[in-house]
Amino acid sequence: MTRSSNPDVTVLNYAEKTKISTGILQLDEILHHLRLGDNVVWKVENLDDYRYFASKFIQEGIRSGYTCVYVRFAPHKPVLEKIEGLNIVTVDPGHGFDYFSSQVHRIIESYGKKVFYVFDNLSSLVDEWATDELVANFFKVTCPYLFELDTIGYFALTRGQHSHSAVAAIRDTTQVLIDYYHIKNRTYIHPLKIYARYSPSMFLPHLVSGRQWKPVFESGEAATISSRDREKVLRRGSLTTAPWDSVYTQLKMHYEMGNLQTHLDPEIIALKKELSRMIIGDHPKFNQLADTYFTLEDLLSIRDRMIGSGRIGGKAAGMLLSRKIIQNSKIENISDMIEPHDSFYIGSDVFFTFMINNGLFRLKLKLSDSSSMTMEEFKEVERRFLDGEFPYEIMEQFKDMLDYFGQAPIIIRSSSLQEDSYGNAFAGKYRSEFCANQGSPDERLKVFINAVKLVYASSLNPDALSYRRSRGLQYEDEQMAILVQRVSGTPYKEYFFPPLAGVTFSKNLFTWTKRIDPDKGVVRLVFGLGTRAVDRVGRDYPRMIAVSHPTLRPETGMKIMKYSQWDVDAIDLEKNKLITIPFHKLVEKCDYPNLKMFISLMRDGYIEDPSTGKISCSSEQMVLTFNNLIKKTSFVRNIANILETVESVYEQPVDIEFTASIEGSKDIRINIVQCRPMTIPGITSHISIPENVPQEDILFRSSMVINAGEVENIGYILYIDPESYEELNNLDIKRSIGRVVGRINKKLNEIGATFILMGPGRWGSSNIELGVNATYSEIDNTSVLVEIAREKAGHTPEVSYGTHFFQDLVENEIIYTPVYPDRKDSNFNYQFFRESKNYLPDILPDDSDFIDMVKLIDLKAESGGNYAVMIADQYEQRAMCYLKKVGRGSSLNQQI
Repeated sequence: MTRSSNPDVTVLNYAEKTKISTGILQLDEILHHLRLGDNVVWKVENLDDYRYFASKFIQEGIRSGYTCVYVRFAPHKPVLEKIEGLNIVTVDPGHGFDYFSSQVHRIIESYGKKVFYVFDNLSSLVDEWATDELVANFFKVTCPYLFELDTIGYFALTRGQHSHSAVAAIRDTTQVLIDYYHIKNRTYIHPLKIYARYSPSMFLPHLVSGRQWKPVFESGEAATISSRDREKVLRRGSLTTAPWDSVYTQLKMHYEMGNLQTHLDPEIIALKKELSRMIIGDHPKFNQLADTYFTLEDLLSIRDRMIGSGRIGGKAAGMLLSRKIIQNSKIENISDMIEPHDSFYIGSDVFFTFMINNGLFRLKLKLSDSSSMTMEEFKEVERRFLDGEFPYEIMEQFKDMLDYFGQAPIIIRSSSLQEDSYGNAFAGKYRSEFCANQGSPDERLKVFINAVKLVYASSLNPDALSYRRSRGLQYEDEQMAILVQRVSGTPYKEYFFPPLAGVTFSKNLFTWTKRIDPDKGVVRLVFGLGTRAVDRVGRDYPRMIAVSHPTLRPETGMKIMKYSQWDVDAIDLEKNKLITIPFHKLVEKCDYPNLKMFISLMRDGYIEDPSTGKISCSSEQMVLTFNNLIKKTSFVRNIANILETVESVYEQPVDIEFTASIEGSKDIRINIVQCRPMTIPGITSHISIPENVPQEDILFRSSMVINAGEVENIGYILYIDPESYEELNNLDIKRSIGRVVGRINKKLNEIGATFILMGPGRWGSSNIELGVNATYSEIDNTSVLVEIAREKAGHTPEVSYGTHFFQDLVENEIIYTPVYPDRKDSNFNYQFFRESKNYLPDILPDDSDFIDMVKLIDLKAESGGNYAVMIADQYEQRAMCYLKKVGRGSSLNQQI
């Protein structure tokens, strides 16, 4: 109900009205009882379902002393039988809409206030009036009048027999809308709208069983029941003669007629390919895979889940294709372990319609042409997007989708046309927004729309624009579609999250021991939402699992505890937002299901794995190692099968984001949420590192190599001293260092310089205490990125293989390595870095205040005519940077 039904009644006053029972205890608990003024519309599959609820309601009304009226007008069997205390009135709809509506109005007027009504099935009126619109109009004039008189009315609609526009009009007018349906031998009730009442589970599907009607929280079960045997979710306007609708309509006709032999019928084959190109795009490899793996039913299902029109984008296409590849695999049981997906797609056409309607298209052109934009300037771009509005039809489809999800948490993910394609990953460049999706329907809609706008705005963020320019894509068609996914997981206390999430690669570029087979892949695994697996956040270290040797770790002994996950990302259902919570606080009662599979215990300085389900220790003694999961379940084997299956079809390595859960004690369920071709560095073979370099010419060595490569003619090093950074107490200056790095990055690129960036801890960290918070666009021109690990300064680099940050470095062919100066084998040349002149004021006079923290070294000027060479051998896990004589080139001073 909108406020227009009775603007004088506030939500608060309405909620405080006398509670009325439905006659069914379980339903009262879900709805928080009825209120005088409620109109209750039931969407049912058969009249017997409606008859059951209506009879219970009327029996309760008569018992409580209310006047009860049954309005009879349909040819179907009576909803209610004659009983004492029930008034039955009959109205003939055959005389037309005007007569019928007037007669009903007079009946309501004659009975007065606080009356309980049951009406026959509204769907029968379509047979009389031949139009959905008049049915909706009857309800729109009747419902408000009943509301004003503090009555309660029960109405029914037959599911799937009405246009979306008619149902939408009824939904917008009524106070309570309930969907009641059967799937196989189970029955579900799903409140879609309840005015002026709210609970964290109110708008979820509930399993109707026995004395307790339980809300369905677990994402896999919810996806299964919500997507199976349900009517089309999205309301649409009238179809046009445009090619999109024409192709869809013809294929839908063939499908409904049972003409599914697409491999035999040339017309269907042609139409199917045409619809596939409209949805997927025109990339040859994706088209080949789509034609092979998507059935006609798959394509129609995608279209039925699409808001607006256009393409679904690379992220959505990759997710859907990888799932179909796995489901079609001949590997035993591999398809059974895949959790059903439950996604919607906002078509790419909606993006440009939004841009044009809100005067943002010229802004897009301007920013695509410009050379740079700061993150502060980008905030204004976001503001302009947030001020934009969507067309009415799109808004109505947003409402339909949110009704479908109820209060299940969702994630709004970018899915641009170029994203996750062959050659361009756009990893982490565009935005994803979690929606806890709690609150009233209007509140949830507002949050969702803002999330969509922020994802749209991210198409113009500095990192994305820099990435596109570096890949020569700034003038290519880059429309932004959006993938809306149900968040995988289950509720625990007031939180919602999956027990397992991560990213896995079919090639392991970080083989920390020669025993590991790089062709078997690697996993970055975390507890909770997968954000901590793909981003460099906080103090956390995901569990690195080499698929060929899953029990081997890069760390040993007490370092296992240090290099583990400490914090968990989850959705707080009470606070209605994404939060980060310490793991030991989350599981402080040690009652999380299958906890023994995720943790090890720290006792007397040793780590041991629990052998039973009963955990007899405090949560502070727990370490997230996932040891029992790896040793005692099929998790790693399942991941290996998935990687091998998808890689063989893609015909190149892949990286896959996933969530997972444990069913029972050992059965693993995996949900593929993203899949894209994996970028492999240009050099992966053995590279020779010279052994006869004089000690004084070595700048540093590293015994940990993330990606291999060789760079010569390095003229400059930008060096941020770890001790100076640690001693800096001014947080504003610390936050600004990344901006200074960005300006140096731009300046050195303008003069054609080859340079190294060296800094403490984690480059790109959101936490300035852990490292320099430079963005991708502020480091994208470097040839080598070095993370300096000083144990006493508290700066320890993360092995960031598998993060979006790492993906950027690989695609840009930037050598990336940590260096541990405190180790003797690092040969770290402190004297050179400390005594070299700082050329920062020479190229950026306005940044001279940073001279004590940021040092720019001109190697030729400071080493008597030398340049630097960087060689990284991934196979041997060795890297060295050293000075070498140069016979050409000029110093920085000469170039500027």
